[in-house]
Amino acid sequence: MRNIEFFAGPRARAHLREFGLRPQDVRVVPAAAGGPKGLVLNPLDRYIFGRWLAQSNQVVHLMGASIGAWRMACACLPDPGVALAQLAEDYITQRYPHRRGKLPEARVVSEIFGAKIGQRLGVRAGEVLASPRYRLHVFTSRGRALLHRPGRMRTAIGYFGAYLTNAASRRALGSFLERVVFSDPRDELPFALGDFRSQRAVLDVRNLAQAILASCTVPFALRAVQDVPGGPPGTYWDGGITDYHLHLNYSQMTEGLVLYPHFQPRIVPGWLDKAWHGRHRASAHLDNLVVLAPHPAFVERLPNAKLPDRQDFRDLRDDDVGRERIWRVALAESTRLAEDFARVVERGGPIDAQPLP
Repeated sequence: MRNIEFFAGPRARAHLREFGLRPQDVRVVPAAAGGPKGLVLNPLDRYIFGRWLAQSNQVVHLMGASIGAWRMACACLPDPGVALAQLAEDYITQRYPHRRGKLPEARVVSEIFGAKIGQRLGVRAGEVLASPRYRLHVFTSRGRALLHRPGRMRTAIGYFGAYLTNAASRRALGSFLERVVFSDPRDELPFALGDFRSQRAVLDVRNLAQAILASCTVPFALRAVQDVPGGPPGTYWDGGITDYHLHLNYSQMTEGLVLYPHFQPRIVPGWLDKAWHGRHRASAHLDNLVVLAPHPAFVERLPNAKLPDRQDFRDLRDDDVGRERIWRVALAESTRLAEDFARVVERGGPIDAQPLP
């Protein structure tokens, strides 16, 4: 295969060599932040949730930050394939009025994007939370200290402080930002969140749309979300700041695997950790993790030999038609990822996964 690759932690590799990968093995599915990069996972999501996992009946915890939260909320709906296809269309066609050569105002982006989340998920919050087997967990980042309340200068200085403290250590970032997870109240996550300053809140029909909007709120690009109902009061931003790729202590799980459709094999803890490559290495926490990632040869065949990314919004801000065309090509090519995965799991038998990098 030259489209998709399997990577796994030691316990997961042993399981794959003995049993392969079966739908009943999966207990957790994380979904990373990363904006447009998530588009290449859309056909794979549609196959996994629309067909493959439907062959089992165990409870599965779906965790997401930013676009990952949107993806996992769609997966909880009774028609996940349709909802996920609509997500891709909505994401590709999003447009925000702006002056030529300038980026759109954060207020405008928040209003338009928030209305779309309300239209697609807010009105169906009851259906998301009534899923008989999926439990949704939405990761957000809540400001502390200077970031507890919004303000142009406060936010800029606060994030500069966050960058400096995170450079010292990831735990030190907790003085400026904390993780708040809005969770389906029916079942707790099957592992603890002791790696970073965290709070939990109940996810319900009142706050589902607001929690997902908060999880998608990129600082400075969107307006911060204030006082999400049911959560601790304060200012909320993108869940990817604290949990970019959800590098959590999955090894505490007593049974099952974590299946991670991802756009790369490495798991970066927080958005501010991107520059600190030593923090990208696999840890013992990922012992039971299986990562599905695009093969480099697949990426080379995409437009501009790269995954869609947020820079496309900047570079093509005055050419929505051109950006949409590129992203549609990437989405169409990504059906190859789903096809390769389907061939592996449907034939059954052992899988020789690579070690997590």
